[in-house]
Amino acid sequence: MTPQLDSDGRLRHLLTLDGLPRETLCRLIDRAGQIRDAALGRTPRRQALDGTTVCTLFFEPSTRTRSSFHIAAQRLGADVLNFDASTSSTRKGETARDTLRNLEAMGVRGFIVRHAEDGAVAALAAEAGEGTALVNAGDGRSAHPTQGLLDMMTIRQAKGADFSRLKILMVGDVKHSRVARSDLHALRTLGAGVIRVCGPQSLLPDDGTLSGCEVGQDFDAMLEGVDVVMMLRLQRERMEEGLIASLEDYHRAYGLTTARLARAAKDAVVLHPGPINRGVEITDEVADGPQSLVLRQVSNGVAIRMAVLEMLLG
Repeated sequence: MTPQLDSDGRLRHLLTLDGLPRETLCRLIDRAGQIRDAALGRTPRRQALDGTTVCTLFFEPSTRTRSSFHIAAQRLGADVLNFDASTSSTRKGETARDTLRNLEAMGVRGFIVRHAEDGAVAALAAEAGEGTALVNAGDGRSAHPTQGLLDMMTIRQAKGADFSRLKILMVGDVKHSRVARSDLHALRTLGAGVIRVCGPQSLLPDDGTLSGCEVGQDFDAMLEGVDVVMMLRLQRERMEEGLIASLEDYHRAYGLTTARLARAAKDAVVLHPGPINRGVEITDEVADGPQSLVLRQVSNGVAIRMAVLEMLLG
């Protein structure tokens, strides 16, 4: 029994996609597809969480993920409390555990937590009371499970449910990416046929994360014939840390351009978790082009997060 599943195998928290049963993963994606119109405000909001209070408990800055969860909770009828650690009692020395306990005492049942430390959300989940559910909105380099789910939903919409026939390429800073880890966990669970990973050696992990993947540094060669290109954001501090020579050099070697994309399958699609560094990981022509699913990922994010909150708290 994993900490995020109860004794009957039901989801109690969503902390990671590592080890999450395929059935649960697919059920969440299926449910997100069913409620996507409600997620996008095309139909009246649902009332599954009417009377429930959900807190976005963020110890690290976020715009896209926090906004997406906020909208998702509201469209399920929940009351939403936004907690910003930079203006909270944590600055006075209050621990994250005490913050959680105090908010629970006020009747908050759902916590969407982002934290800079690996394992921090799981540690909080271990302290949560009965009936409280936590969702990991990104912790350290470990996991970002709802991003992984929305990426799988986006791929499935474009390419169908049979992942075994797909060649998927992930490009960039895998070493420091919680998105990459969650995507890799999900792709393995869904039986992806070929998973290729490409990036500078300095930005590739050596801890077993890439087990079973085809790994290389030649972006042009790795692009040949792939069905899905998953670009990762490059944090600019990697240049300051000496892990890349310059942003210009990185773009020259690993930036996705229209000419490069032509090496992939004719109907290949492009994903990026955002925020995009235009002209670094990807050019405007690709980011805004017909093969880009970046905005589709964003809209799917609300639906996935609604499905997760509904399963945990509904």
